Amino acid sequence: MARTRGARPRTVWWWRWRKNPLRRRSDLIEAWLLLATLVLALLAGTFTGLAVAGAVDGSLAEHRAQARTAPATLVGDAARALPAPVAGDGGGSGRVWAKVRWTAPDGTVRTGRAEVDSGSKAGRVVTVWTDGEGRLVSEPPGGVDARFQIVVAGLTVAAASGGLVLLGGRLVQGQLQRGRAAAWEAEWRLVEPTWRKRMTG
Repeated sequence: MARTRGARPRTVWWWRWRKNPLRRRSDLIEAWLLLATLVLALLAGTFTGLAVAGAVDGSLAEHRAQARTAPATLVGDAARALPAPVAGDGGGSGRVWAKVRWTAPDGTVRTGRAEVDSGSKAGRVVTVWTDGEGRLVSEPPGGVDARFQIVVAGLTVAAASGGLVLLGGRLVQGQLQRGRAAAWEAEWRLVEPTWRKRMTG
């Protein structure tokens, strides 16, 4: 049947898997390589993503288990302290880093800087987070914040590991294509004299 003008050529799917005179051994190898690369990328991304997500979840759980609140007293007015920026917008959060004093579990009095409301006055009692040895720590994330960190960490590592596998497969595929091009060139050097004779004859 004649081909209709302007019609798009039909795409032959899975042609590397079908037996045909034009299929070379390297085509079949490349087909298996692509399939193996996709499967390995999916498996590597899934396993590494889940492993990292579990590790982050465990780390956050440990942080929550060790952190505890403690009362602290402002040493000076918070209005003179440095503002505490909000990540992502570059602006202020209405809180500042101010010097506070608190008592550690061993009874020693310690001082450090913690986030407090910007309008707080000297002598005001605020709540800070400390670890088991009484050192200041950040407030442990929980709820939505914790789940967000876990998901982002898992997806990031999954994408990175899967991408590395795909990149490795692409490099091997490039080697196969370069080898195929070299083979074509070698075959053409053998065939070209015969074609020239036919054309001139």
